[in-house]
Amino acid sequence: MAHVTRIKAGDKKSDETPQESSKNVKKAVKIAKKMVSEEKKQAKKAKKAEKEKKPMSMPVRIITAPFRYIRDSWIEIRQVRWPNRKTTWGLVGAIFVYSAFFIILVMLLDALFNFIFSKILG
Repeated sequence: MAHVTRIKAGDKKSDETPQESSKNVKKAVKIAKKMVSEEKKQAKKAKKAEKEKKPMSMPVRIITAPFRYIRDSWIEIRQVRWPNRKTTWGLVGAIFVYSAFFIILVMLLDALFNFIFSKILG
């Protein structure tokens, strides 16, 4: 993974001369170029390693499929950002309010249609 250097404006007092400032900029550019070249080298190594992998035979893939599924599922579950208790109860409350609204709406529509049809038919 690449190392990120954050540079904030005003970190140092502007006691630097323009020459020193340009030297620092040149140094930062040089470091950035070096980091980019290292990242490219790592990407090439990863591609090369991926190409060198031999595919598994069909019986082995069939036998190992459930284990790979469980492993991949576990990896995905670990990446989930789970809500805290307060957020969870807030969402549960929102679901109750939403459900109550539609229950009342359906009951009112049902009563309205019953009233209309009883007047038409009866």
